[in-house]
Amino acid sequence: MHDAHAFLQALATVLCVAAVTTVLFQRLRQPVVLGYILAGFIIGPHVPIPLVADAGIVQTLSELGVILLMFSLGLEFSLRRLFQVGPTAGLTAVIQCSVMVWLGFVVGRAFGWTMLESLFTGCCIAISSTTIIAKAFDEQNIRGALRGIVVGILIVEDLIGILLMAMLTAVSTGSGLSAWDLALTVGKLAAFLVGLVAVGLLVVPRLMRAITKLQRPETTLVTSVGICFAVALLAQAFGYSVALGAFLAGSLVAESGEGKEIEHLVQPVRDLFGAVFFVSVGMLIDPALIREHWAAIAVLTGVVILGKILSVSLGAFFTGNGTRTSVQAGLSLSQIGEFSFIIAGLGLSLKATGLFLYPVAVAVSAITTLTTPWLIRASGPIANWVDRKLPAPLQTFASLYGSWVENLRTSPRQKTVGARVRRMALLMLLDAAFITIIVIGTSVLLPRITVFIDERMGWGATLTPWVVIGLATALALPFCVGIVRMGRRLGVVLAEGALPAAANGKVDLAAAPRRVLVVALQLASVFMVGVPVLAITQPFLPGVPGAVLLLVSLGVMGFAFWKSATNLQGHMRAGAQVIVEALAAQSHAKGEEDEPAPDVLHGVRQMLPGIGEPESVALGESSAAVGRTLAELNLRGMTGATVLAIRRGDAGVLVPTAQEVLRAGDILALAGTHEAIDAAKGVLG
Repeated sequence: MHDAHAFLQALATVLCVAAVTTVLFQRLRQPVVLGYILAGFIIGPHVPIPLVADAGIVQTLSELGVILLMFSLGLEFSLRRLFQVGPTAGLTAVIQCSVMVWLGFVVGRAFGWTMLESLFTGCCIAISSTTIIAKAFDEQNIRGALRGIVVGILIVEDLIGILLMAMLTAVSTGSGLSAWDLALTVGKLAAFLVGLVAVGLLVVPRLMRAITKLQRPETTLVTSVGICFAVALLAQAFGYSVALGAFLAGSLVAESGEGKEIEHLVQPVRDLFGAVFFVSVGMLIDPALIREHWAAIAVLTGVVILGKILSVSLGAFFTGNGTRTSVQAGLSLSQIGEFSFIIAGLGLSLKATGLFLYPVAVAVSAITTLTTPWLIRASGPIANWVDRKLPAPLQTFASLYGSWVENLRTSPRQKTVGARVRRMALLMLLDAAFITIIVIGTSVLLPRITVFIDERMGWGATLTPWVVIGLATALALPFCVGIVRMGRRLGVVLAEGALPAAANGKVDLAAAPRRVLVVALQLASVFMVGVPVLAITQPFLPGVPGAVLLLVSLGVMGFAFWKSATNLQGHMRAGAQVIVEALAAQSHAKGEEDEPAPDVLHGVRQMLPGIGEPESVALGESSAAVGRTLAELNLRGMTGATVLAIRRGDAGVLVPTAQEVLRAGDILALAGTHEAIDAAKGVLG
């Protein structure tokens, strides 16, 4: 009976204090999540306020919040949609996690922490919080492409987190992690996912369709939540996170076609226990520990926010998303959460880290949780600001890159190109694997090799290690060159798939766009392969030679990219002139009163491939764009479409400036992806 009273007391304290703080934050027009965290801080054991809830009970209830939040998220994303964003989201997640593991390790070593403590630090700040982002997105009603990309990245990050925990356990216990152990871990995870999805697709959708036909909401709610908890428990039994199991349960239920109805039923229960989760985060905030480790917390907080924004934005852009969506995704993922607590707790249980790491992870998570709603809310204006401040050549490239990727995805040669790309990517991964083996092998075996050579050559204990390092560097250099060269070949194949060369000896008018695309794809592929190699080998390298080598390589390719982008700008100006002439000719042929034909720029598309499938849009008297400048409309920032030219009477404006005022009767030539142009038409209309 005492336990039941303690449970009731803890739940009443949590909900009553949370109710007061959330009402206050709603009145202040601030995110409700912040109110929950403040409530947790108030009822936590670290402040002199006579309102204390049992931390163990609150933590247990918070697990239900995590499960239900992830289940609701899964209801919105069927497995089909998840597979669609999986490849691009997977690359972005790998880039982001690699960058953060490397940065966390470097910061830990800079503070004088041990190698294992630094490694755990890097892994703690690598995984973003699915629960926090899901709640913030729900509060701000974030939908569409941004939500799909972010959720895809989060799911892949959770899978990476599982692998990181397996590797950290092996390293901390001294058993090491062989290639076989890693392959076995990945194989078990893949088998679990495939088995769960295969069996679930056969059972869950049919069951939920049968239940909903009964027209009994309470039965539907009980059954769906029961499936959620059962699959989460199954995932935990196999050694994986309950969050992953709950998300998969939601995706399986969504395959029944009844996801919207079930989501509506689950929402009140989800909100209740979701609030308890965020309160539990606030209860972990200890001002004394924050004061003691304030320097590390401040540095790691800055690294998490800036590192995740940059790495996610770059990864999302390279995989074909527009500038606005990429920057918004980076700002949305700039926090850490529940996985950080798990990894920090693992370090404590294995005695691999000191007592300081867990409170540091909690503090960084709490601070970044506080900043997340504001960053998501400000992501639109920040993305617009980034778009405005980009140099003109980069603006042109960014506006056309999405259309090139779209061409590649819809190309009739997609299967042929895909096979060649997979083969080249495999060769790049093999080169990366050999570099990793050489670096780690040399670092681990250096003392033995030094003694072996010194005994036979007598070069001395000072000279011999440098000779060994020089030989290892010479051995690894061909593989480094191989990655750069294969990246170039990969870029050529992809660029030719997106922008095929002219046949039968015709003038190749797509040469300039293809050239910049080749360099950009080479830069992206080297970055995507080099960053994970850097993250893996950094613990075995003194200082930052690997980072310097990677930055120099990217810098050389970046210079070549800038020259190509500048040439592309000239190509676009020439294309704009052709577009203006085509619009003028069409206007004279049909008369000024007629609207332009939908295919008025068809000839331009054929003549100048690679300028983004331009389409013409006429501004009527009632258009909301009339009388406003392009800067005020922020068309490119909002939609990703670029105004190539404006036809106005007998005069034309080539690549108009941001201060160009639009008038009724203007004919705008727009370039970008089909989705971007459709969005721009909506804004202009």
